[in-house]
Amino acid sequence: MKIAVVGTGYVGLVTGTCFAEVGIEVTCIDIDQKKIDNLHKGILPIYEPGLEEMVSRNVSAGRLSFSTNLAEAIKECDVAFIAVGTPPGEDGSADLKYVLAVARGIGESMNNYCVVVTKSTVPVGTAAKVRKELEDALAKRGANIEFDVASNPEFLKEGAAIDDFLKPDRIVVGISSERAEEVMSRLYKPFLLNGHPIIFMDIPSAEMTKYAANSMLATKISFMNDIANLCEIMGADVNMVRKGIGSDARIGTKFIYPGIGYGGSCFPKDVKALIKTASENGYEMQVLKAVESVNDAQKEVLFDKVSKHFGGELSGKKFAVWGLSFKPKTDDMREAPSLVIIEKLLAEGGTVSAYDPVAMEEAKHSLGDRITYAKDPFEALVDADALLVVTEWPEFRSPSFEVVGKLLKDKVIFDGRNIYDPAELRELGFAYHCIGVKTAHKEPA
Repeated sequence: MKIAVVGTGYVGLVTGTCFAEVGIEVTCIDIDQKKIDNLHKGILPIYEPGLEEMVSRNVSAGRLSFSTNLAEAIKECDVAFIAVGTPPGEDGSADLKYVLAVARGIGESMNNYCVVVTKSTVPVGTAAKVRKELEDALAKRGANIEFDVASNPEFLKEGAAIDDFLKPDRIVVGISSERAEEVMSRLYKPFLLNGHPIIFMDIPSAEMTKYAANSMLATKISFMNDIANLCEIMGADVNMVRKGIGSDARIGTKFIYPGIGYGGSCFPKDVKALIKTASENGYEMQVLKAVESVNDAQKEVLFDKVSKHFGGELSGKKFAVWGLSFKPKTDDMREAPSLVIIEKLLAEGGTVSAYDPVAMEEAKHSLGDRITYAKDPFEALVDADALLVVTEWPEFRSPSFEVVGKLLKDKVIFDGRNIYDPAELRELGFAYHCIGVKTAHKEPA
């Protein structure tokens, strides 16, 4: 079986590599010549644990190749995945121009029956637009070639994408013919041997499933952050509340950790897109509008705590920031809470020294040289007035607080991810501020 994956971003590269890992012949295609040249050299455009080694292994085995030539790759493929970007427009809608351009290119080049699959996250109704592009391109050629369109949304967590693909919770496929179902069943058979379910459904339902899944997870995050903020006001401890509700199987323990808001490439974009889709069809997503509003406000909570602690006088103060990426195990800076916090600190006249294990180069695209980038977590602390923990990388979880206290100008920690023990830090003489718990140290007069 031969497949083509168009787009070598996060979804496309992981998808193509994981299919190659189970023995399928894969060509990954991108219009960016530099990106393809780098992939030939083993230089990946994204950071994802384990991916670099897997790419190298499958390229060496001849199962995985990279090209800018869409026409050549499409000629003999059985399945063509469209995995290009769908960036949000100013109104929140998903921009489909890249998806439809790829569909048009496939229609201009295909020689035999092919299942054309949207892997990108796309609004309900996109498959019909893809089908029309294919039909129009074939008509212009005067070619009578059968094809099917399918929807196969991805459910990959950045930082755990390989496991998510190879050992999926579920595989969702929207199809409109038995032939497409048979082809997709053969394609995914290697992933079903351990009992992972494949769920076939109509295409609009598959398209909706991805948006509904991400929106539900975003809702859990914003709900818990709302509860955390109320806990602080009422004197409750959100960590205890979380344990109390998480033991209810109907609620569960995942995605109920309070923090400083969600970011990344999926949740913000997908929530906006679903709100927009509903609006275009005369319906108002009231819950999701609230989810988005809470999340926007939550990204400023840590800064507000900093400002309150220092009496609003931040000019001339230095702040150490641990963590820049929107979550651990990725270099993704899209919609990262760190950007909101740092911009506000700079706007108030503060300076920032930041450290992140993998995201500092990516952060420079947004922050440039307006902050300093430390070689390690402790270098960031030198003479800083406070430490802000923004991303919960494992290496930040158990630092030597004795060293932290000596390097900081003042023993102040703002923990945006609740990874430390308030009682322990109080015992060590730190002013400790976290989310959803009253400060563990008396505020300065």
